[in-house]
Amino acid sequence: MKAVLVHRPGGPDALQYQDVPEPKLAETDVLIRAETFGVGQPDKLIRSGVYKWMPPLPANPGNDVAGRIEAIGSDVRDIKVGQKVLLSARDLAQRGGCYAELVAAPADAIHLLPEQVDLEAAVCLANYQVAWALLNECGSARRSKSVLVIGAAGGVGSSLVQLAKLAGMTVIGTVSSEEKAVFASAMGADGIIYYRGEDVVARVRELTDGRGVDLVLDHVGGPDFFSHLRALAKWGTVVSYNAFDGLPTQNMMEEMRKHLDVCPAIRCFSFHIYDHDREGRRAIMKRMIGHLADGSIKPAIFARFKLSEVRQAHELLDSGKALGKIIMTRD
Repeated sequence: MKAVLVHRPGGPDALQYQDVPEPKLAETDVLIRAETFGVGQPDKLIRSGVYKWMPPLPANPGNDVAGRIEAIGSDVRDIKVGQKVLLSARDLAQRGGCYAELVAAPADAIHLLPEQVDLEAAVCLANYQVAWALLNECGSARRSKSVLVIGAAGGVGSSLVQLAKLAGMTVIGTVSSEEKAVFASAMGADGIIYYRGEDVVARVRELTDGRGVDLVLDHVGGPDFFSHLRALAKWGTVVSYNAFDGLPTQNMMEEMRKHLDVCPAIRCFSFHIYDHDREGRRAIMKRMIGHLADGSIKPAIFARFKLSEVRQAHELLDSGKALGKIIMTRD
């Protein structure tokens, strides 16, 4: 069978589409015939060799796959050949392993999908899993009624916009272009801010009649991170769930104490907090599968590639030009 391996970490050229032996099936395993694969930042980090939870080399960098059950182990019950399933490496003992035509996994790691669920949409749900946790677990004790989403046109960003609207929140999103503004608005954003040419804080205040937002969700970090404190309403929270532009250099307590009038909070979030919370992690995914099945959420797929085109898929991922999710399909 075909799979993607990284023998020497690096850029997209490090991804090798090659023949590998079919996986062996243990008594408690299921075998998935893959149909669709998610392409995301954890895959890039494994490819680059810098993931904190890096699997050993040669590594298969895939973290999300959807398909149908091809075979079941002798001890597996209540799962049938042909059923639609989703597998996230978050439910495996080791990250990666999902860029392959056939994937073996413990039966208790998969998520069974209703037959009406589209597999291409299902493989996008890991982003919604993160988005749900950001919106529902990271704020203050008071229910957030408004949110500023930094980078509202990305994979997680567009998921945040949809779930925030589903929760009845007012959503403001930052974007870098007119194309991304149209996309974020289509996802449900109530207000758009062009962060390259507009004063983000001033526009937040304008769009909220001076109140500010209850929650700011930022994956960028960098020197402008603490400016988000000025966009908060009373008891508001700024959440950092990545730091692609590096860490801010200012004194955090000093910056926070400049805004004692709103009693601000800052939280750092990683979905790895659920690594040892199987019940909580899987409950969120079950909720997202339900939303997908009833049409409450509609993942935006920006581009489709074949698994053999994995390098092109990662080149697009690296470019930052994708609006929504990049996926691959079996050749």
